[in-house]
Parts: sequence; C-alpha cells; structure tokens
Amino acid sequence: MNRTVFLGALTVAGLVASFASASTLDEVKARGVLNCGVNVGLVGFAAPDANGKWTGFDVAICKAVAAAVLGDPNKVKYVPTTGETRFTSLSSGEIDLLARNSTWTFSRDVDLKFTFTGVNYYDGQGFMVRKDLGVTSAKELGGATICIQTGTTTELNLADYFKTHKMTYTPIAIKTDAEGKQQFLAGACDAYTTDRSGLAALRAGFEKPDDYVILPEVISKEPLSPLVRQGDDQWADIVRWTENALIAAEEYGITSANIEEMAKGTTNPEINRILGTEGNLGAMFGLDKEWAKRAIAASGNYGEIFEANIGVSTPIGLARGLNAQWTQGGLMYAPPFR
Repeated sequence: MNRTVFLGALTVAGLVASFASASTLDEVKARGVLNCGVNVGLVGFAAPDANGKWTGFDVAICKAVAAAVLGDPNKVKYVPTTGETRFTSLSSGEIDLLARNSTWTFSRDVDLKFTFTGVNYYDGQGFMVRKDLGVTSAKELGGATICIQTGTTTELNLADYFKTHKMTYTPIAIKTDAEGKQQFLAGACDAYTTDRSGLAALRAGFEKPDDYVILPEVISKEPLSPLVRQGDDQWADIVRWTENALIAAEEYGITSANIEEMAKGTTNPEINRILGTEGNLGAMFGLDKEWAKRAIAASGNYGEIFEANIGVSTPIGLARGLNAQWTQGGLMYAPPFR
C-alpha cells in the first residue's frame, strides 16, 4: 500500500471510529431517556413494585448513568431481560446498557463483542435446598433434580461441578427467577442453583425463608459487571467511570448527605476532581464537570447502594465480603481520578 492510500485508509478508519464512539451518547441525549436492561424481577437487584417503580442494586447503576448523562436519575426506561434475551437486547440496540447480574467471561467479552465496564459485584455460584431435605453439602446432591436458568454461565458450571465430582443430576430448565421460584417451591426440583446473591434474594421473598438453606460450597467465580456494545469507547468510558465514581465516593467519604457541602471544595484534590470543583474531567468524554456529582447524588455512593438494597440490614442480608472497599479487605477499588 502506498503512503497516500495508507493515509486515506487511516482517515476513513478514524472517521468510522469517531462516529461509533459518539453514537450511543448522542442517541441517549437526543432520546432524552436511557434504555437500561435489567432483570425481569430479582428482589434487591432489580424489581418493580406494585406501582411499577423499579428499585434495586442494579437499578441504582442505571440511575447513576442517567443522572451523569441526562441530569436526571429518573430518565430511565427499564427493559426487563431474561438470561436468554439480555445479550440480544444489547446487541440489537434495544438497550444502551445492560445492568443485570451478568458474569464477565472470555467468550462474552471477545466472541459476543461486548465490553464489560467493571465488576460491581463479586459473586459465586451456589445451591439452595429445603432444610428438611437434610442436605448440608453440595457433594450430597448426586442424583438430584436441579432447577437452573437457561442461557447462563450456571449451566456450564453445574455440568463441570458434577462431572468433577463424578455425580449425576437431572436439570429442570427455567427461563426466569420467577419461574424458578415457582418450580422450586412446588417441589419440582431438589435444589436451585444460581449466583449466591441471587439465591439470597430469592429466599428473602419466600413466605418461610428459614425453611431453606444455602449450602456452603461456592463452585465458581462470578464477577458481575454492567456491559455495553463493543466499538463505542466513549460510552464504555462513561459507564465505567460512573461506576468508579460511586466506588471512589465511598472510599473518600462522599455521601448523599454531605455531597453538596463537599462540592463546595475540600482539601483533598481527588475529591475536588471527582465532584468537579477542580478541573473538568467530564469534558474528556462529552459531559460537563458535575457528571460524577450527579451520579453519586442519585442513590448515594457504592456502600450506600449496597446497604440500602442487599446489605445485612435488608431481607437479602448479604455481607460485604469481597465487595468491601480495598481498604477494608475487599476488592472494590477505583482507579485514580486525574
């Protein structure tokens, strides 16, 4: 290729990349609403109430992004997706962002052409059984019938676990958590398997949650992350750094209660950069300087979101564990804002 043709190719490639990088942000701004894919209904993570109002840990991510981009956390259209439909909804453009308990894996990242924006919950697959079954370990489930949601990593993990331990099982395929709950409570399966956070959320909705036990084994790594389509780096950066802002806010003590006061300026340059009182990081990806301030104010910092929706004081009852800040022995860690 001669130099002229080579430069021409670079120019075309650059234009294509430029158009792609701006498209989602431009579309969301023009539409005036963020189309956010969520679970069809998982208490604590994403579920509508009797009035159709969505709440939950994943819902808070949608609100934060909407606040950062559109200036209003309520400008969100929640699109319920199942394990089988979620990726099609994202790749087709039906949704701008998938904020649903989805595991970051090699094939989803590389082969399905998605970009995972950062782990917002470190999880692992487990099993739930009726207490009166008398089972205390997953290794006692040989020959059991197990309810499992199709289109998920749990299918493969389950097969691997039973193969490794030379046990057999009969899968009972389900499409949604609601269907799984119904089948499990009706006795159609001996055990229910999914992420342990999902098991805790399901159990919390049972009439008699104490009649069910989550077994101690964690049989996989399930790093859950929001995701967007590949090829739009600007949009991926916006979602990624919105999440980072929530995590950093907890580390630096920025809360929904004190954010207005801290936004007046502090002695910590990092806090000032996050809240837009020093510099203008937002301009680097097409937003104003207060994007992160609005994102944090929407539902609070990461810790506030966790405790309000799935923490130990809620019916879900999840301890922070690996999802604690890095300063508290966990894995939550935001890169520097500078």
